[in-house]
Amino acid sequence: MGAEPGLLIQPDWLVADAKNAPRSNWGVRVVGNVVDAIGPNSDLVADHPRDKVVAAPGQILMPGFVNSHVHMYGVLAHGIPTETAPSGFWSFLEDFWWPQVEDRLDHDMVRATTDWVCSEMLLSGTTTFLDILEAPAALPDVLLAEKAVVDERGLRGILSFEATERSGADVGQLGLMENLRMIEACGNGGLTSGIMCIHTTFTCSDGFIRQAFDMAVENDVLLHAHCNEGVHEGEWCEQNNGRRTVEHYDYLGVAGPRFLASQCVHLSPTEFDLIADRDVRCAHMPLANCEVGGGIAPVPELLEAGVTVGLGSDGYINDLYEVMRGAFLLHKARLLDPGTMPAALVLDMATAGGAEALGLERVGCLKPGWSADMQLLDGTFPTPVNEGNLIEQVVLGRSGHHVDSVMVAGTWRVLDGKILDWDPERQLARLHEQAERLWSTR
Repeated sequence: MGAEPGLLIQPDWLVADAKNAPRSNWGVRVVGNVVDAIGPNSDLVADHPRDKVVAAPGQILMPGFVNSHVHMYGVLAHGIPTETAPSGFWSFLEDFWWPQVEDRLDHDMVRATTDWVCSEMLLSGTTTFLDILEAPAALPDVLLAEKAVVDERGLRGILSFEATERSGADVGQLGLMENLRMIEACGNGGLTSGIMCIHTTFTCSDGFIRQAFDMAVENDVLLHAHCNEGVHEGEWCEQNNGRRTVEHYDYLGVAGPRFLASQCVHLSPTEFDLIADRDVRCAHMPLANCEVGGGIAPVPELLEAGVTVGLGSDGYINDLYEVMRGAFLLHKARLLDPGTMPAALVLDMATAGGAEALGLERVGCLKPGWSADMQLLDGTFPTPVNEGNLIEQVVLGRSGHHVDSVMVAGTWRVLDGKILDWDPERQLARLHEQAERLWSTR
């Protein structure tokens, strides 16, 4: 028997990872579900003459994006009628998001939104994501319903339920058990997996937080929580616990490499130092933080301090090209420094950095032995490209509309800008039906 045949993908440019210069006329060899080799297109053909060749002239080959924080169900709230706009972050949660969205979700709504957002992400180059679901009325087994859709779409998904005691201690326990069932359901491998997840310090008791963390340790997974998205949590925690949010997580023994803290917008100097010193992982949502009036997280400073930071959409705009552009521009304005957050650093956050934040191995780069998760995109720009400007051209000048093809774990999921085995009209009609159901119950 001969060696397993491979697939040669031959673009004009290869961006194998964000930390190294792009290579002109380089491509990759895929065998099974992993990258077998990278190199000059001509050398790959000469070394593997029997392989199938996918010629991609005028295109760029890059790793698939890693969306380190998304609420897929959030798409149902896009355009939802509201009599008055929330006056602040707390009123956004208490008066709008909890009662009018999260508390009304059911399995049918979750399945429809999962299907739609998986398609949104695939079409814009995302191959891996962490989803955070809170739908207390949909317990139990809502994550398993979500998993079935993600498996069908073929993405690498980490699925979690945002366990919280805001609806009562019993509901909180159901949320923790929901995460545990997901972790156990994914124990035999596959592209989906689970983690432990809670909401915040102001909706979870100390004992509940410790319980969730202990379950994460026992199952060798991360614990995720929102952290200081607005000013409310830090102030609340200081008033009720005598210490700010990250200090309190440290007091509880949670702050460490197993802790994934999303948002981290409002950090005291002590909290900042604790995140860096304890190797806490972070996820950054630049556009969503603006949308809710939360603020702008000190991400360049966190990165400079050695903190692992991934990039997420939060379910606001799920095209990570747009999210990257937000991260690229916002921090320049905040710090009055056009040199901060260079394009390569932002791209790393959307790929390998995001994978590292989620605790994933061999995901986020195109290297031999790494998962064959990649995207082909239009490489035609108004001005000439070279290895010194290509990544910045991509970050500033591309969007999901420029994505041609997407592969996840060696399988094509998008070809010629279309998802395989996809009925967009049916999918949209289904989503509209569920949105109207949600809106009509308000």
